[in-house]
Amino acid sequence: MTTVESEVDESSDPAEPDQAKAKKPPKSTKARLIDAARIVAILLAIGFLAKQLADNWAEFWRTLGDLAWQSTTLSMVALVLSIAVSTRGWQAMVDDLGKPIGYFRSAQICLVGSLGKYVPGGQVWAALLQMELGKKAGLARARIFTASLIQLGVGIVAALVLSLFAMPSVFANSPNAAWLMVGIPIGLVALHPKVLTWGTSLVLKILRRPPLDHKLGLKTIGNVFGANLGAWALQGVHLWLLANSIGAPGFGGFVQCIGAMAIAMTAGTFAFLLPGGVGVREAVLVAVLTATGITAGQALTVALVSRVMFIVADVITTGAAALSVKFLKAPAAE
Repeated sequence: MTTVESEVDESSDPAEPDQAKAKKPPKSTKARLIDAARIVAILLAIGFLAKQLADNWAEFWRTLGDLAWQSTTLSMVALVLSIAVSTRGWQAMVDDLGKPIGYFRSAQICLVGSLGKYVPGGQVWAALLQMELGKKAGLARARIFTASLIQLGVGIVAALVLSLFAMPSVFANSPNAAWLMVGIPIGLVALHPKVLTWGTSLVLKILRRPPLDHKLGLKTIGNVFGANLGAWALQGVHLWLLANSIGAPGFGGFVQCIGAMAIAMTAGTFAFLLPGGVGVREAVLVAVLTATGITAGQALTVALVSRVMFIVADVITTGAAALSVKFLKAPAAE
């Protein structure tokens, strides 16, 4: 059993008196500024989408009607599969840090907890919720946190690799995107077992958590990386099926859609002030999709439809994960 798994949960302190809970300390100036920045960022993102939608209102509805139901259905299937594959990568990391818990138990923790990404603060709230759900399942919070941290880092590297498919379009619209090319070799080096173990332990030390007590295995890292590549690629298929039904992206568009979705989802992750990366993701998708031959209005429609489908897919997979608990035995505490 690893140090991560056996760590005593620091949040298991006795409950505070009711009076102490009732009196909440006033927010600091820094906290108020962060809240204000978050609100401004959300308003700007909503304003951007609203303006783009208003400028392309007629084309939006026309394009929406042109979407073939067959393509939309297959697109949803690809999206659901991408979430299932991504969960498998998260499970591989959790299992490496302690006693294996199985796919369905992992899905319950990972998918239900990931709904926190729709709250401003995104990945932070998702990680906290996953930690709480893991604790209820008998797992140490530190184990869940570490697994989510590594999954996030490996997922970003996988997205950077797939972003190569969309590089021609990216550089055509944003010459300053050279950071992507710099990030890829750095990210791949960071996936080496020794480097990833050291980096993870360093982050845990900064956060005042015990470091890993064993080197991460190449097989585990490969499983997590492969699962993330598969998930990003399936999300690209989801995007291409939508775009292909209203235009003629063809094979070239298919390749660009995979790269576009990888870049868009990663950009949305870094825009942590915005719930689900709203606005940022759509801006990237519109920029790349227009390079495939469809109009800006059509690209915006596809991006917005994709956003709605992501929400539906999250509801479907989370609901399935929550219901699966009925078919499993009660979890044994570690």
